[in-house]
Amino acid sequence: MPGVRPRRAVQEHVQSMAEPASEISMDNDDDSEFEEPTRPLGRGRGRGKRGGAVGDPSVSRRGRGGAGRGRVTRAAASTDDDGDGSSLFEIVKVGKASLQTVVDEWIENYKSDRDTSLLELIQFFIQCSGCKGKISPYMYSNMEHAEIIRKMTEEFDEDSGDYPLIMAGPAYKKFKPNYVEFVQVLVRQCQYSVIYDQYMMDNIISLLTGLTDSQVRAFRHTSTLAAMKLMTALVDVALNLSINLDNTQRQYESERQKTKNKQATDRLNLLMSKRQELEENQAEIRNMLTYIFKGVFVHRYRDTQAEIRSICMKEIGVWMKKYPNMFLDDGYLKYVGWTLYDKIGDVRLCCLKALYPLYDTSDLCHKLEYFTNRFKDRIVEMTLDKEMEVAVQAVRLVISILNSFGDAVLSDKDCENVYELVYSSHRQVAQAAGEFLNAKLFKQDEESQGARTASGKKRSANTPLIRDLVQFFIESELHEHGAYLVDSLWEINPMTKDWECMTDLLLEEPGRGEEALDDRQEASLIEIMVCCVKQAATGESPVGRSAAKQKLTAKEKQSVQDDKTKLTEHFIATLPQLLLKYLMDPEKVTNLLQIPLHLDLEIYTSSRQEKSLEGLLRYLHEIVEKHTDQEVLESCSKCFETLCDETYAIAGRCDVARNTLIDSLGVKFKEAMQDFFAEGEQPDEDEVYALVAALKRLYSFSCCHDLSSWELWEDLFHIVRLASENVDLSDEIVSKAQMTLHMLLLWNMKKIDENGSQDQALVIKKFQADLMKYCHQLLYHGQDKISEDAYLTLCDSLIIYSKHSTEKEVLKQLVYEPDKSLQLQLTTFLLNKVFLEDDDDEGDENIKIEELHKRRNFLACYCKLIVYNIMNISMAAPMFKHYMKFYNDYGDIIKATLSKAREINKVSTAKTLIISLTQLFGELLGEANGVIDRSADAFQSIKELARRFSLSFGLDQVKNREAVAAMHRDGILFSLANTDPNDLSKAPPNIAFLEVLCEFTNKLMKMDKKTVLNYLDKQMAGIPPIQRNADEWNPLFTYRNSLVQGEHEIHPITLKQAAQKRYGKKRNVTNIDGTITDETSNHSWDAQTPGPGFMPQHQSTAYHAATKRRRVDEESNPSEPGSEADFQESSLANYNRQYHQVEGDYRRRHGDMPQLEPESSEASISEYESPHMRGHYGNMHAHHPAHMAYDDGSQNIDDASSDYGSQPSY
Repeated sequence: MPGVRPRRAVQEHVQSMAEPASEISMDNDDDSEFEEPTRPLGRGRGRGKRGGAVGDPSVSRRGRGGAGRGRVTRAAASTDDDGDGSSLFEIVKVGKASLQTVVDEWIENYKSDRDTSLLELIQFFIQCSGCKGKISPYMYSNMEHAEIIRKMTEEFDEDSGDYPLIMAGPAYKKFKPNYVEFVQVLVRQCQYSVIYDQYMMDNIISLLTGLTDSQVRAFRHTSTLAAMKLMTALVDVALNLSINLDNTQRQYESERQKTKNKQATDRLNLLMSKRQELEENQAEIRNMLTYIFKGVFVHRYRDTQAEIRSICMKEIGVWMKKYPNMFLDDGYLKYVGWTLYDKIGDVRLCCLKALYPLYDTSDLCHKLEYFTNRFKDRIVEMTLDKEMEVAVQAVRLVISILNSFGDAVLSDKDCENVYELVYSSHRQVAQAAGEFLNAKLFKQDEESQGARTASGKKRSANTPLIRDLVQFFIESELHEHGAYLVDSLWEINPMTKDWECMTDLLLEEPGRGEEALDDRQEASLIEIMVCCVKQAATGESPVGRSAAKQKLTAKEKQSVQDDKTKLTEHFIATLPQLLLKYLMDPEKVTNLLQIPLHLDLEIYTSSRQEKSLEGLLRYLHEIVEKHTDQEVLESCSKCFETLCDETYAIAGRCDVARNTLIDSLGVKFKEAMQDFFAEGEQPDEDEVYALVAALKRLYSFSCCHDLSSWELWEDLFHIVRLASENVDLSDEIVSKAQMTLHMLLLWNMKKIDENGSQDQALVIKKFQADLMKYCHQLLYHGQDKISEDAYLTLCDSLIIYSKHSTEKEVLKQLVYEPDKSLQLQLTTFLLNKVFLEDDDDEGDENIKIEELHKRRNFLACYCKLIVYNIMNISMAAPMFKHYMKFYNDYGDIIKATLSKAREINKVSTAKTLIISLTQLFGELLGEANGVIDRSADAFQSIKELARRFSLSFGLDQVKNREAVAAMHRDGILFSLANTDPNDLSKAPPNIAFLEVLCEFTNKLMKMDKKTVLNYLDKQMAGIPPIQRNADEWNPLFTYRNSLVQGEHEIHPITLKQAAQKRYGKKRNVTNIDGTITDETSNHSWDAQTPGPGFMPQHQSTAYHAATKRRRVDEESNPSEPGSEADFQESSLANYNRQYHQVEGDYRRRHGDMPQLEPESSEASISEYESPHMRGHYGNMHAHHPAHMAYDDGSQNIDDASSDYGSQPSY
């Protein structure tokens, strides 16, 4: 393109474009500042010589003269103003001056002294990259661009990864938009003259192309942005040239078609000359665009940095939209298609945003047909992208493809993939899929506009759409998520608020030519209608889909209120009719009874709809008397609760209807009791059904209404008492009786809390004691449902009646604390019902899911007893030991419980974890007949559980110091228990547990490792070292080695430390166990007496060098300290490395070392022991786990509810 280039510029630049650059595969997204580049062969060539575009010498250009870049004929003037505020970089960074004025001034300077001005512009691009290097006039005159860039690279600050484009803060807040605007204004202001002088653009493009090849990310990023924006500005110039050329051509043709008498020859020649000049300018601009594209874009669109790839994708979309004649071609579209597979979400998003305007423009669609066929599958696949913003944009692009090409491109399978997204938990994705569903399925049918019902009522225009919606809902087979479907279409199609259309389809008989809804369609329509009512009345998205709780604006609140008023006015009249029609259908009635919960009940009074209210109350009474389905009864109970709200004027009338209904329920219950327990008669099926139905109704209403005034206590207690005495009763009868009693107790507790007396509390206390006693006995009942309901009742009651739940004196009489027997039985129930292995792989998946939910509920109830400090933390040991085995099913619940337990008491929690591990070890020891195979999977699973427990302590060793020390103490006591005094050479049976205990060594502080080591030696004092040389003692060596790891590394001593060593005075030191010992201030640097049987390792200079290198490697290791990777890479590797060396020294020298006591300056962990703990572990497995409580197991918590907030939801 350029007419005159430096003598070596073209040749060297072409070679430089074939040299390796920073174009690593997109799979390597390293963010380093200087990268190791590898460029594939076959890269595009450099800009051609004078004569045309890249590789196309046939394109002729005008020679406009001008000295080329490089060794100029005269020296450039010095530019020393880059350090002050007058440089281009400072002006652009500050952004206060008008950039058009700045560019105009630069153009004027360029016309008078283009070398100095161009040097200033080159310096501007270098500074914008964050390089502090300065280009001198000499460098400018005597060095090529490649040499200048190489020199600037050498002066680049390697220590800083920041550069202006990515720097934050007020100083660089406006830099990027100003930088982009400067480049675009520069081209726009130069488009009529300077841009064609074959000097300025030649040098700018050459410099930017060279910078984009740099290994320095700052250079590549900054120059790529400038080059892409420069190309966008040139596209605008090309568009202006096209317009001018068309106008000139039209004027020329108009003038030439005139008769010779009227033709103006001068004007004709002028137009011809102007046309020729515009064509040459257009060819030159296209040449520039081609060169930048091949020299920059083709290589940077697959740069290692995602930001650079994103820039390329954003700009190519702009070029295709603005200049489709050149860029909207498969040769350019393929780059966008390939980048759709990029591993970075932002890059994929830029590709989709680049394509969207193209498909959205009807004039451009025909050029995208081949591209669509080639990449359509990938676009549809991206609707399931893990990045939600990408998925949303992909769905919108699919909608544009549908609108542009109709049904010819998208297959049914493609559409189904998008349809399913209306049930997505991400609202934006679901709404985008709703737009697709609306565009594809919900189209107005002109033929059905005049449809009428059998009574002659005109159907709504939305009737066929509602029918299609119901059919789609049925075919999707996700009938529990109707609210998600409605929310997806809520703001898209007005049919979701067409209440009259929905109720007409349900109530009106079909007219001529209409097909009646079948039972399934009616049920689905009712469910959809109820979801629409709820969304309109609340303005809230379904649970699980809405993001953070957002307050509605005043306008939104008014809109919600208007919708609520409209739907209330409609359903006040139609709801009784719907209830009457579907009175005997449990599923439909259950859904319809949700509607009164969302009505504006004041309208009953304001619009004088008392007759409709009476109809509603009458049908509610009938529904309760005719149904025994639990969901229907609960819906009626909630409906009465809403209608009887004292804030509404209709509450009085509704309260009378409710009391009348409950009176009838109480009478029927007492009659059923008399018939069921009639003396000398065995109850028949009808009597059993009558009693079960009466209890179901009472329980459903007791959940929402106070039934304590109806004197039901004695009859209900009679049922529960008989069940506890193993009288054969239906499980439904017993379960409903005990749950109803539980609710009656809660209502009485509420009344006592509001205005109760001591006498009332004493009466309720007796009922409470009886219920807890009977439920305790029912835990062992033979029928599963009875025992399970008793367990749930006990767990809930223990939380409600705990000492933390009330502060009022009158309620303290109702506090109930579980005894050891009850705690043990709850734990046994948990182990028998929850931690079961499911070996049946062929069962019904729905049944398995329901069973899993039930078990998770059992576990959550038990965990709440631990979390709320109702049961001792040690009771959680049998649960914690199943953490890994049942991680997929209950891992989240157990992990949350462990976290909360640690907040209550770290030491007790740590001891509980050790108990869990010792229980598993004891079980394994029993199964292996006393011989542990440390390579067996069962033993390795115990170590894996210990490792998980260790990772749960986090990185703060100081915070967990006492807890970890307690774990090591208890672990050592357990490991060395039951030593045979008659045969000291035989290792204790639990010695292998020390290998499990090694997993917690890395959580000890260095000073505590020495303390634990001395405590271990103290416990081993009775066994001579000569006896400890068998393989069965290997776990001891491993554990000792983990405690002395890093003990002999030499650490530098500061001047202050040296002075303290020499002049230090004795001071009192508080040990980790709370004891106080005397210690000299130079204790840290005195040679330590090694433990018995251990010989310090003599390390060479090479070893210390390796140690130093290892420290450097560990510091540069990206694995987080304390993480699994760090644990595996450091602890286990060091154990294996030092094991054989320590063992060799130990065995060679075991007879030379005297048995020494620990130094008095070191804290003794044995002082943690309570008097009975030394023998505690000897007979541990002879007792039930629940009895392993600690004397110091105080929980240190005042108010469990305040510490944990509301009850945990697992």
